[in-house]
Amino acid sequence: MSSIPLNVRADFPALTQKIRGRSWVYLDSAATALKPWPVIERISHFYSYETANVHRGAFYLADQATGQFESTRDKVQKFLNAEYREEIIFTKGVTESLNLVAQSLGSLILQEGDEILLSEMEHHANIVPWQLIAEKMGAKIRVIPISDAGEIQMQQAQQLINSRTKILAMTHCSNVLGTVNDVKTLSAWAHAVGAVVVVDGAQMVANFAVDVQEINADFYGFSGHKLFGPYGVGVLYGKKSWLEKMSPYQSGGSMISEVRFEKTSFHDLPNKFEAGTPNIEAVIGLGAALDYVTGKLGLDRIQSYEHQIATEAFEKLSQIPEIQFYGQAALKAPIISFSVGKAHASDIAQILDQENVAVRAGHLCAQPLMRRMKAPGFVRASFSVFNHSADVDQLVQGVLKAKEMLS
Repeated sequence: MSSIPLNVRADFPALTQKIRGRSWVYLDSAATALKPWPVIERISHFYSYETANVHRGAFYLADQATGQFESTRDKVQKFLNAEYREEIIFTKGVTESLNLVAQSLGSLILQEGDEILLSEMEHHANIVPWQLIAEKMGAKIRVIPISDAGEIQMQQAQQLINSRTKILAMTHCSNVLGTVNDVKTLSAWAHAVGAVVVVDGAQMVANFAVDVQEINADFYGFSGHKLFGPYGVGVLYGKKSWLEKMSPYQSGGSMISEVRFEKTSFHDLPNKFEAGTPNIEAVIGLGAALDYVTGKLGLDRIQSYEHQIATEAFEKLSQIPEIQFYGQAALKAPIISFSVGKAHASDIAQILDQENVAVRAGHLCAQPLMRRMKAPGFVRASFSVFNHSADVDQLVQGVLKAKEMLS
């Protein structure tokens, strides 16, 4: 397989523990990534020796904390290839990033009768915020259909994009199907009619390199915890020209320039959108995660290795009678969603858990997609750099046992 370091499993202490007295297999990286030692130790070091608030302190540790915090912004800028560092806004996660854009941008540009274009494969976090702002502004939600293989129907997408389209909000990679969407082409079509392009990159950044300038996204969001980073931190990239026009999503300390009872003026970017004391240790931990991904591992090697291990799993699972797969796109993340006969997905997942195989089951926060696929839920196995062939074999044996017990 690809040249992922042989000792990479040793970087993840969660894998060393025993569950029910046995080793276990983690196949839920699409939900959240396990945390490697460099991230864990960086956060611990901050709490132990560097605790201080950022941006406002007048002493040494405060200066150090601010420097470490802002260095992560530089790393994210490079990671996404953003043009300006002030285009990187720290949030609680991609959910907050999408809500920020929906409220601040939506209230700025939407009028009654305008259209917001989504796809059938969106996560709830990229549906509900747009529904709320559409209802508030009198706009309409339009939906791009997908094929049985789980791919965007590009011809229909092109037809749906018209002069009334003001926002195209699209997942870069489906958390359910693993489909990687051609957001560059969709972005070009949307911009041709003057629409704004918002991309949910939560599932993309851990598996593939992303260049926001190449795809020409106006906004791009992701969560740190899916990228081997901490919980409670995420990123919103936004084009400077748009962020400067938008009103703050929240208000409070750090984002103000001057406060008078008559009127308040706000800081320039990025502080304008970062109210209050931030999740400092998580931002610094995200910086360590980016160092780990881009340094020790390398996104090209991650993509190659994960593709191979997911392909091996698909081929072995394919030998099981009555198994049905969902999502057969040409370009996929290392995600395999499936069902087995008439067995309920949650029952399969529960039996797999008894076999010490951790997967996700249910509607996977994508109920409209489930209805499109005519299924109440899937079992989802998602792979990462620390998985190997023995994990695949344990998954297959667990599914076979579940099939036998539930038939």
